Amino acid sequence: MIQLQHVCKRFGRRAAVQDLTLSVPVGEIFGLLGHNGAGKSTAIGMMLGQVWPTSGEIRVCGHDITSNRGQALRKVGAIFEAPAFYDYLSGRRNLEILSSYTAPTPRGRVQEVVEWVGLRGRENSKVKTYSHGMRARLALAQALLPNPEILILDEPGSGLDPEGIHEMRQTILRLHRELGLTILLSSHLLHEVEQVCSRIAVLNQGRMVFEGKLSAARQRVQWIRLKVSDFASAVKALRQAQLITDERGGNLVALATGIGTDQVVRLLVENGMAVYEIAPDRESLEAFYLELMNGKRGPN
Repeated sequence: MIQLQHVCKRFGRRAAVQDLTLSVPVGEIFGLLGHNGAGKSTAIGMMLGQVWPTSGEIRVCGHDITSNRGQALRKVGAIFEAPAFYDYLSGRRNLEILSSYTAPTPRGRVQEVVEWVGLRGRENSKVKTYSHGMRARLALAQALLPNPEILILDEPGSGLDPEGIHEMRQTILRLHRELGLTILLSSHLLHEVEQVCSRIAVLNQGRMVFEGKLSAARQRVQWIRLKVSDFASAVKALRQAQLITDERGGNLVALATGIGTDQVVRLLVENGMAVYEIAPDRESLEAFYLELMNGKRGPN
């Protein structure tokens, strides 16, 4: 649905995006991660034809975004940067006006998206009375107006309280499940990405340092939670036997390739150490992400 090939973007001497190649498959919820300034918003701006690439090719829905922007974005809905609304008008009137900038939208469609995002009963209230979460829902309603096949969301949970973040997450999952939308979302909320995305790309200083399935990000190292009578001595013995490659946190060890937990237990017991617990520990996206940012993992 979205393809970038060797895309670069420079602002003067500063390279915001460098040699970015990625593909968003049909039907995925795809997460774009990175620190502030990593190039996420610049990449999304180029996908939407609002930022011109310095070099490279960007295709959306099979069309080149630079030469055929209208066709490329015909089935794309987006929340990009801070959505602007007329505070003195109702939510419904805002949607009617904003939709008129692109193509006439039937009144029934406006009501349909209002219900999809959970604003039914408040669509006739002035936007100035809306909470931050309701404004986020109104922005999502605007993105849904063209009946898109792709939804591009730049930090959809930004500024929301925990309840609002939860509601936005459930709405994204429902749109994907019931409408079959392909969704690309940029976010710094790693816990939320972990709960909704099936595939991720991580940017660091404009370059992609990982791209793949979320499950692959977690499985790069097999970490084992280990509770023993003397963790430091256990680590020393396991390293000498080349059964582990790393340790952290005073209770986690990374098994060497081909090593099973039975071998770990056997060695520790033979060395007179009591083993109280040993179990696989699923690596969190946060741990994986931080190791990428700290340079402890190479690009995929």
